[in-house]
Amino acid sequence: MTGSGRSRPRVVALGGGHGLAATLEATRHYAGDVTAIVSVADDGGSSGRLRDAFGIPPPGDLRRCLVALGEPGSLWGRVFEHRFDAGELEGHPVGNLIIAGLATSTGDFIAALQEAGRLVGAAGRVLPATSTPVVLKASAGGSPVEGQVAVAGTRHISKVSIVPPDAEPPAQCLEALSRADQVVLGPGSLYTSVLAVVAVPALRDALAGSQARKVYVCNLRHQVPETEGYDVAAHVEALSAHGLGVDTVLCDPRGIPIGDVAVTCVEADVAGSDGVAHDPVKLARALSALVR
Repeated sequence: MTGSGRSRPRVVALGGGHGLAATLEATRHYAGDVTAIVSVADDGGSSGRLRDAFGIPPPGDLRRCLVALGEPGSLWGRVFEHRFDAGELEGHPVGNLIIAGLATSTGDFIAALQEAGRLVGAAGRVLPATSTPVVLKASAGGSPVEGQVAVAGTRHISKVSIVPPDAEPPAQCLEALSRADQVVLGPGSLYTSVLAVVAVPALRDALAGSQARKVYVCNLRHQVPETEGYDVAAHVEALSAHGLGVDTVLCDPRGIPIGDVAVTCVEADVAGSDGVAHDPVKLARALSALVR
């Protein structure tokens, strides 16, 4: 996992939340160029409040990814994650407010993320999956469900999409995918993080056309109720049903059952000591072995 930046792979990681942050921490160990493409369908908590107030993409998952790529142990990283627990700012992490302030003062959300990345010393780029906020929509048991928070609390999901359906990603996302040596999806919420990104039509098309090796990092545990009862094979089937074919699935054999996976399945010890979250160093070792 060492070598010159020139010889290291270009990695694009897609998803959202804590899962994508773990992947980004892992990429620091082996990648020479890292781009995160992050879901912006969140409509809850601080992110939802700032999204509604200022019409910007929700900053929460973007903030987590910036900190994950940031200088380990830095003051700015700690400041970004500090969450107010009283007064009018209760529930807001400082980083969310900084991103919102940069975006509204510059009028350029991508530039705001760039500057926020500079503050935390991010070793890579963090980009929103779409340039404007979107609403996540799901079909579950033949009934529509709207909003990421509502979808996350739903069983028997068959399909997710975004509203508006023609929302465009920043050009930098498409450029990064065209140049990538490896694309990593997950871990994280299957429908509300990973597939919320894949549901962007231009990103789905770019992923289909990418020559990079596409690796899906499967979750260690079921997410109830979203993927209750899913094995690894069911996760892959859901990706395929949304038009995304992956080359390899990376899973921990002590995690959820594997099942009959239709693509190459690599088993590796990638869990942290608690067995709930992925260990970034172990994950880095496994992912670095899966670069073409």
